[in-house]
Amino acid sequence: MSPLATQTIRLGTRPSPMAMEQTGRFAATFRTQHPGTALDIIKITSEGDAHRGPLSQIGGKGAFTRRADEHLLNGRVDATIACAKDLPGAHDRTSGMAVGAVLAREDARDALVLPADHPPTTLADLPPGTRVGTSAPRRAALLKALYPKLTAVPIRGNADSRLAALDEGRLGADVMIAALAGLRRLGLAHRVSEILDPTVWLPAAGAGIVVIEHRTDDPDVAQLLDDVTHPPTRILLEVERAVLSVLEGGCLTAASAHAVLDPESGLVTVHAAVLDPAGGPALRSRAHGPGNHAEDIGRKAGRALLQVGARRLLAVTS
Repeated sequence: MSPLATQTIRLGTRPSPMAMEQTGRFAATFRTQHPGTALDIIKITSEGDAHRGPLSQIGGKGAFTRRADEHLLNGRVDATIACAKDLPGAHDRTSGMAVGAVLAREDARDALVLPADHPPTTLADLPPGTRVGTSAPRRAALLKALYPKLTAVPIRGNADSRLAALDEGRLGADVMIAALAGLRRLGLAHRVSEILDPTVWLPAAGAGIVVIEHRTDDPDVAQLLDDVTHPPTRILLEVERAVLSVLEGGCLTAASAHAVLDPESGLVTVHAAVLDPAGGPALRSRAHGPGNHAEDIGRKAGRALLQVGARRLLAVTS
């Protein structure tokens, strides 16, 4: 019998309800694919979960992954699971780790969420001065550019706790923007007042994608994880993260990269943008090519942004 058949994989995850939901879905798939391999779920509280102030106070990049990375590299876990949009850019990832499994992409769009007793409305119809809660520089820049009458205010906490605070009037914001995929994971899609058009309200790189990472010196775990990967989504993720790598950006950069794969032709198209935190026009680029050249496509889009002056905005937003 292969040693993999009797192996126990220790999987590190954040303890938030959303993280546990996506971990449960992965675990169900993994156990079906590898019934002879035990999966031990280990909860790891991230710095981002524990810290209540601005993420910039604790280094920003990697706030939700650093502690799990340490557990992985120290051998306390064999793999870690995270939302791809929370990962630092590829150029900032700690060496010795690699993405093993990429789950099928969920909805990449953002959504407007209102207090429970608020009648349905849209961002465009909110009154001037409405405080819109978001922790993402990308969302704050989009709000400034598209809805300058509204005010972006920083909020913290997991999605469920932020929603409770919104309903109870203690969030510090009148409404908030949240990831649609996350709301659906929590069974809270009914709280959405408006789904924001991704061609206008640009998605985050890696939005709606869950990844599982492993140590690069652990080929057994790498093979187990590769067996549960969704290949089309892996291509999309490679394209989008290649854009961020060229821009030297990450989860706290006011930038967007969103790729689409044509299943018939196998061609990938990526739309990328760097946003102006002052509300000025976004710098945009587009690239396309065959899916087996995913990284090249993303890097092409990233270089095009640098050529039109993106570095000036990146110095402000990263």
